[in-house]
Amino acid sequence: MDDLFPRGMVWLVGAGPGDPDLLTRKAERLMSQADIVFYDALVGSGILAIAAQAELVSVGKRAGRHSRDQASIDELIVHAAHDGRRVVRLKGGDPSIFGRSTEEIEACAAHGIPVRICPGITAASAAAASGIASLTLRGLARKLTFLTAHARAGERLEHDWAALATGDATIAVYMGRVAAPEIAHALIAAGRAPETPVMIAVDVSLPTERLIHGTLAALPFLVRTIADDDPTLLLIGEAARPLLAASYRHHHPEDLAAAHR
Repeated sequence: MDDLFPRGMVWLVGAGPGDPDLLTRKAERLMSQADIVFYDALVGSGILAIAAQAELVSVGKRAGRHSRDQASIDELIVHAAHDGRRVVRLKGGDPSIFGRSTEEIEACAAHGIPVRICPGITAASAAAASGIASLTLRGLARKLTFLTAHARAGERLEHDWAALATGDATIAVYMGRVAAPEIAHALIAAGRAPETPVMIAVDVSLPTERLIHGTLAALPFLVRTIADDDPTLLLIGEAARPLLAASYRHHHPEDLAAAHR
């Protein structure tokens, strides 16, 4: 393990969607060897318990409540590595998907600090698994696009809506609750069918998980049931159609309930 994680090194580690059982074995090994862990707001206590021997430092950002700016996080990581500590930067989901990894990699590189990435299961994959669905479907969903709905205050989302409106694409929208009405309007205006299936996944993989099914036209109304702080992902497209999921719930409700305990 020392060869994998020598002192003075930084690992950007994917914590996955929240369920500790969905951590990779490599992530678990790295966390158990870390001297200090800088973790995101959405990383739960069950995952942090794996790094109980380390100093745990919250650097999480939530909508409207940033505990630290990115430059400060970069500085903390660099300082800890310069002190000869084994540093884990623990990020929800996968570090390379809307995880702002580039800034931290560049900060480490600028100071001669070795840095590596341990991937994690991203929320879109976990949401599809919970919904017993496939993100791609032969002949129906031949493209998969990950989008972030996060924009600076007062700015509109800038995406190629015409390209996203094609019917053979699955769209996974991260941090999509607030922007859901704008997204629905833009896609429909660009030609996406109003009856396109949508799945809203809240607290993916956690005991509090909720999966809400509907249509693109109804999306602005469906998200009104979701609290401001609830981590939310939108899946849009034929892959979100709840065919097998509905059948499974109908025939095996006790099995599905046990799986979500």
